Amino acid sequence: MVSLLVKETFESTTAYVNTYSIPAELKITDVRFADIDGAPMHCSLIKIYTNQGLVGYGEVRDAADKRYALMLKCRILGENPCNIDKLFRRIKQFGGHSRQGGGVSGIEIALWDLAGKAYGIPIYQMLGGKFRDKIRMYCDTDVMGRDTGLSMGHALKLRIEKGYTFLKMDLGINQIIHEPGSLSAPLGFFENMRNLSEAWANRKHTQMSESELCYARNRLYDAYNIAHPFTGIHVTEKGLDMLEQYVSDVRSVIGYEVPLAIDHFGHIGLEDCIKLGRRIDKYNLAWMEDMIPWQYTDLYVRLSRAVTTPICTGEDIYLKENFKPLLESGGVSVIHPDLLSTGGILETKKIGDMAQEYAVAMAIHMAESPIACLAAVHCAAATENFLALEFHSDHVSWWDDIVIGRSLPKPLIQNGFITVPDAPGLGIDALNDEVIAEHLHEAIPGLWESTDEWNHSVSNDRLWS
Repeated sequence: MVSLLVKETFESTTAYVNTYSIPAELKITDVRFADIDGAPMHCSLIKIYTNQGLVGYGEVRDAADKRYALMLKCRILGENPCNIDKLFRRIKQFGGHSRQGGGVSGIEIALWDLAGKAYGIPIYQMLGGKFRDKIRMYCDTDVMGRDTGLSMGHALKLRIEKGYTFLKMDLGINQIIHEPGSLSAPLGFFENMRNLSEAWANRKHTQMSESELCYARNRLYDAYNIAHPFTGIHVTEKGLDMLEQYVSDVRSVIGYEVPLAIDHFGHIGLEDCIKLGRRIDKYNLAWMEDMIPWQYTDLYVRLSRAVTTPICTGEDIYLKENFKPLLESGGVSVIHPDLLSTGGILETKKIGDMAQEYAVAMAIHMAESPIACLAAVHCAAATENFLALEFHSDHVSWWDDIVIGRSLPKPLIQNGFITVPDAPGLGIDALNDEVIAEHLHEAIPGLWESTDEWNHSVSNDRLWS
């Protein structure tokens, strides 16, 4: 009888323990990818395989190139994924701002997933525990059809009816560019941009040589990579009237109580940002986002002192130290990191904690698959000054079908919140390969194909002599 009781106690105790995993002996054996499109953009999903059957899931930043992660494979093969900080310090030199941080960040997330699975605990617990059980999602919203303030207001109202308690919309020169007299720029500037965009969009239907394709791509790159202070674009009084009316119409539909953030102003200079900011200060906005490139700290200080709406930026900043100048200067009221650009989960947690010392809140940018979303959920749960997490895929019906998890509700987002998973790692048991296969990127159709050619890249990575 005693023997039976001991057996039952042992079995009940180990029922939730991953007994076939020995963390100290865990080794990375492979890294593979699947590229999907439309979730809401191009995303490269990552699987890191191990010698004990555990698989960790990560993701390269939306619209980035998976080569940023592929080049890291040889630097982590054979290593224990539980040594997250050690491996991060080894690979972080190969990341950079914006999409260039996507490889390092995606690998880092997969390492956390593996460590959690190996030890049988959720990621938030490894970060020190959670401040909240549910994560507030803010819904970034687009308009189908004619983009007016009233149509946007009704689109946002539908999100409120779904349970979202925090909203975001675009407001900028793209909404008025069709109206004569709303903008000024060097003559021919907008026409050139339009012609280059159309030529690139129609490239499949034209007989262009390889050199012509490269030339067209590079001219488009040149046109779209002129920073805000250098475009010569200005918003006229007519344009300012139109943009202010747009916000007024939105508020007339959704009211003033719900937080409403604004993004995508266009590449206009500081003075025009200030003019627009002062026009819309009265509409009780949650923040104005990325009005100018994040690198221009002094411009952010001037902007934040000229308007009363909170100023926000950060989705393209890589590593904690690069957030510090903005925080020290007082140029922002909200930081907005993307885990797939910052360096991953732990780096974002550190960024949030640093921002709290300056009385700055942290919202999290996220326009990716449920893998990146759940990584952000764990980070947000463990960060005290967290405000809201972006969701850009409310219109994508198959979005949360990508992941399978016993602890994950369906739908993943309910009444505008995600419940923090209590399962090991990210909380994902498996990926749904059938769904992924249906949505593979047209130009990158492989599903978890071999990456052995990246196993033995050789270089002298040391940064000192």
